[in-house]
Amino acid sequence: MHVLILIVVGLAVLAAFVLVARLIGARGRAVNGASAFIWVWLIASIANGAVGVLQAGIPLLNEIAAFIPIFGVPAAVAWYLSRRLGAAAKP
Repeated sequence: MHVLILIVVGLAVLAAFVLVARLIGARGRAVNGASAFIWVWLIASIANGAVGVLQAGIPLLNEIAAFIPIFGVPAAVAWYLSRRLGAAAKP
């Protein structure tokens, strides 16, 4: 359940990044919002795994298995959006 919650949170944060990027600037900003999200989400996902291993006592192998969907699903959607929005922003 924790993995599913973090995936949903990641998608919500991605939506916020894209929305803020669109509100801030010109047409090409949405691509930067999705691209920036990937780095922020990578750091957040690693921090989540580190807390799981160091404080909760979860085995490293379990955290690595959980990291893949927690980071991968939102990052894949961000990559798709950056490609799609990037193509739409070109004249």
